[in-house]
Amino acid sequence: MSDKPNNPFKFWQELKRRKVIRFIPVYAAASFVILELVDIIAEPFGLPDWTLKLVVVLLSIGFIISIILSWIYDVTPEGVKKTKPISKVSEQQKETGSKMIGWKITSYVSIVIIIGLLMVNIFGIRRQAEVDTELEKSIAVLPFNNFSEDSDQEFMCLGLTDEIITNLFKIKSFDKVISLSSVLTYIGTDKMIPQIADELGVNYILEGKYTKIGDQVRVSAQLIEPKHDKHIWQNDYDRPYKEIIVIQSDIALQIAAHIKTFLTESETQNIQKIPTSNLEAYELLQQASFLVTLDLNALDQGLDLCLQAIELDPDYADAYALAGIATLLKGCYGGGSKMQSVVWDATHYFEKALESDQNNGGAHFGLAWFNDWIKWDYIKAEKEYLKAIDLEPNNNIFNDYYIEFLLKRHQLEDASFYIKRSQEKDTMVNLDHLIGMHVLSGNKKEAYNSISLESSVEQAHRWVGENYIWLEEYDSAKIYLESAIQSEDPLMLIPRFQSCLALAYYKTKNDQQAQIIINQLIAKSDETSAGSPAFFTGWYYSGIGEVDSAFYWLEKAFKSRSPEMPWLKVDPVFNNLKEDDRYWDLYERTGHKAYDEYMAGLKK
Repeated sequence: MSDKPNNPFKFWQELKRRKVIRFIPVYAAASFVILELVDIIAEPFGLPDWTLKLVVVLLSIGFIISIILSWIYDVTPEGVKKTKPISKVSEQQKETGSKMIGWKITSYVSIVIIIGLLMVNIFGIRRQAEVDTELEKSIAVLPFNNFSEDSDQEFMCLGLTDEIITNLFKIKSFDKVISLSSVLTYIGTDKMIPQIADELGVNYILEGKYTKIGDQVRVSAQLIEPKHDKHIWQNDYDRPYKEIIVIQSDIALQIAAHIKTFLTESETQNIQKIPTSNLEAYELLQQASFLVTLDLNALDQGLDLCLQAIELDPDYADAYALAGIATLLKGCYGGGSKMQSVVWDATHYFEKALESDQNNGGAHFGLAWFNDWIKWDYIKAEKEYLKAIDLEPNNNIFNDYYIEFLLKRHQLEDASFYIKRSQEKDTMVNLDHLIGMHVLSGNKKEAYNSISLESSVEQAHRWVGENYIWLEEYDSAKIYLESAIQSEDPLMLIPRFQSCLALAYYKTKNDQQAQIIINQLIAKSDETSAGSPAFFTGWYYSGIGEVDSAFYWLEKAFKSRSPEMPWLKVDPVFNNLKEDDRYWDLYERTGHKAYDEYMAGLKK
């Protein structure tokens, strides 16, 4: 007689006799336990993201081998023996119901284990215990540490950090996302994570490492809840270097998922959007961002890198947006060229960015700057500021400049709302704007209280001096401005603070020193319009009551499209000019009257 079963029923019976059927649920349950165990320990032990896939492959291969072995061999009290053919098995040797009870119990237990693990996995009992959903969803992304041998990779670390933060800015349900400028102070710090979290006022910290070796990259990210010393999520991204472009969006989405943050479909799509598929263009833009963010003296180099990136990828929206911002900053504050010859090029870059990506927050923000600072179309500027804020609601830089816009328009109620919003979203609130709001609203007591906070920071002494100018406290202004000079604050050399020091000297009977500074500003205005030396010369003459000289220099500032002209409406120094018709003519030509009429129309 043949050993081979000759129909499906007999084959099934043979599978049961050889205990293959009993083996399958036991192996499945064991495999499930192994997979869950690997899933649990992968993050704390920093296992690569391909570990789980490898285990699945190994278990699948093991399953096939085990099925074959269970068909051929049997485990008996005497040891492992080859299973006898059915023709050689006596009736007494065939399995009885009593002998099968043990295997049945094992099979049932295995099935219960599988169902139990499925329930745990589906309902997330383990994972739900990791996060306190009542905690405020506030986070700081610390600058990634560069573990590459190449120190030039620092720009990639900063770029990676910046892009994760930018992606988190896009999620409205986050209560607070700390800006890049706030976390940069922690580069190389020896402070512990709980202390940093306490200083920044956040419940979650993301820290990471970046390592590039040849054409491979490892990005390690770790999400921590310092208050309870919990490691919420951890992963190592071992990828080809060319995939660095997509890692930051995955990290942002993982953060949102692990602290149970609600994302809309449009927010998810906006985060997942790949900015460019050209790795070289991406690298160039990270270098450009590194330079533009940290060094105004490197704007030319930053702009050149943006243009190289655009040449490699003509549809790279982020490159166009940064090129526009670099162009604006170069013309307004960078020096070396007439502002009118460069700033108008900025609109071209912003428009090209929006052609590629209509939801590019940086491009909308750049257009807001352009219409506010240069074109003096405050109606359009406000729409662009609000569009940028809508796209990146947690971006405190966007909020900060919109507050300044509102102060220049004397929209103090709205400014107060956004200042409070800014305080909730980040810890580094611009005290200068808060003080300005208090002065303009006549609340001098609160202004002095805020100045006392700002004066404790040596790097802010130039701002304190300017604030005292607004309050007409010229002795105090001189003390703080001179302190900034003594501390070698490089920004004291720009026209804005030089004119403040000149006015403080004049008002404290140091006329000769004041005139030396003003002569330097006049000479500088013949060389460049960057930094607005003509405007601040006019500002100074208004402050000392020389009205004709003030209007002469303000007209020169108007012709050079000074980005400071929007302050004409609210700066207390210009109160000396408001009884002169020339002031109201200039007021109209710089867009203030059109905005006033627009706002009056909205209130009807």
